[in-house]
Amino acid sequence: MTYLELVNAVMRRIREAEVSTVQGSSNTNKYARLIGDFVNEAKSQVESAWDWSALRTTLTLTTTSGVFNYELNGTRNSFKVLDVWNDSDNIEMMYKDANWFNREFLTATPQTGTPLFYNFNGVSADGDTQVDIYPVPDSTYSLRFNVTQRNLPLSADDDNTVLPTRPIILLATAMAIEERGEDGGQQSINAYGAAKSALSDEIALDAARHPEDTIWYSV
Repeated sequence: MTYLELVNAVMRRIREAEVSTVQGSSNTNKYARLIGDFVNEAKSQVESAWDWSALRTTLTLTTTSGVFNYELNGTRNSFKVLDVWNDSDNIEMMYKDANWFNREFLTATPQTGTPLFYNFNGVSADGDTQVDIYPVPDSTYSLRFNVTQRNLPLSADDDNTVLPTRPIILLATAMAIEERGEDGGQQSINAYGAAKSALSDEIALDAARHPEDTIWYSV
């Protein structure tokens, strides 16, 4: 669904007139923009609730000999790592903390060779996450970061979301009811309950595609 469709779905549920655009200067559009804020907040909460199939993607970077710090273009510092692979050597790379990296780089002569470890180290000027890898590459390697990539907030009327829309609509509706007070007898606590139930249902459906993510192992 588009941003405009999501906003109008909420507007109908709180018995407000639909709008032709979320933007604009009329009083109706001003309220629609508030509902749009609720839609984006609801979308953000739904995004964070589960590693949705629709948000899973692979980011690839190619190393340069002697360079250990790289920018993960397009991440916008809003993602979760699922796993990382050195695709050139078919090796799963392991996370090491900043203290481990500092020790390897500052208290000894850094090793060179095939990348085996990674650590995230700040963001670039345009807001993308930067990653350090170790050993320092001695050649060209292809590294694959399998991640859950969060989307940018919706802004234009025709912006789309690939997330399940029912929990977004119901959660944004609950926020609108809470902001207005009781709405025709439906209290916000009931509306939030409906949204939580819808979110649980959608997570259960999506989790069936990734049963490995719901299995717990004792260690």
